[in-house]
Amino acid sequence: MTVQQPAPVPGDLAVAPELPDVLKARKPLTGFTGFLRKNPSIAIGGFLLLIMFFIALFAPWLGTVDPTAISTARRTRVPSELYWFGTDMLGRDIYSRVMYGARVSLLVGFSVAILASVAGLVIGLFSGFVRWADGIIMRIIDGMMSIPPILLAIALMALTRGSVQNVIIAITIAEIPRVARLVRGVVLSLREQPYVDAAIAAGTRTPMIVFRHILPNTLAPMSVQATYICASAMIVEAILSFIGAGVPPATPSWGNIMAEGRALWQVRPHIILFPAIFLSLTVLAVNMLGDGLRDALDPRMAKRL
Repeated sequence: MTVQQPAPVPGDLAVAPELPDVLKARKPLTGFTGFLRKNPSIAIGGFLLLIMFFIALFAPWLGTVDPTAISTARRTRVPSELYWFGTDMLGRDIYSRVMYGARVSLLVGFSVAILASVAGLVIGLFSGFVRWADGIIMRIIDGMMSIPPILLAIALMALTRGSVQNVIIAITIAEIPRVARLVRGVVLSLREQPYVDAAIAAGTRTPMIVFRHILPNTLAPMSVQATYICASAMIVEAILSFIGAGVPPATPSWGNIMAEGRALWQVRPHIILFPAIFLSLTVLAVNMLGDGLRDALDPRMAKRL
């Protein structure tokens, strides 16, 4: 085999030297910083959520006063250097009530997300893998899903007294069907996979198959669903408090603050404005975090593919 030689260069011509690399090769993004740069929704949503956690945790040290202290001499004050967010009809400092109200919303949102995810995971795994129980459980779930979550929560709260614990329980019961149906759908598709058939043929017991092969594959979609449940629970809690069916009126929560200021919203809109802004930012942060997790955990939607 002969190697073709390059053509000779005429004497009156010169060969230009190779150009140097002006642009340096970019190093691939790795680690935690690279993950956040590839998923800006997670970075922005997580940052906003951390701010809300900081506010809720350090509320007593953020220039606040007693959020339940009443002073008739300073009623309906507009925002100023002394009262940053103004005061309400009873003379209570709205800034302090908004800062402390973050505790209620975050507690309800994350408690409902955790409890509903755990309960829905157990129900979905059992319903999806145990064929004889699937029909019975799904008919109950369908019946619960036929009622809007807010109406079901109102009905459950009507049977009990207003408290943060009862609000968490009522919203959790209303949100469990969403997680259970999602997990069941994932389990139905996973139990037909070849590796599950191979495990059954090898004599592996059903609990071991569920925990080793089925459960790990349900955590990613369930985690994304949990973020949406958290945001929905915050909104439902605010609605329940707004209509007087949620936490007690004396407890500072964003829903209670807006409920107390609705009678004066035309002349003192700041009473509703500030808690509404904080509620919107918190729900936006949780939803952005959920969208980012969905894009990062779903290979079909990952930006790097």
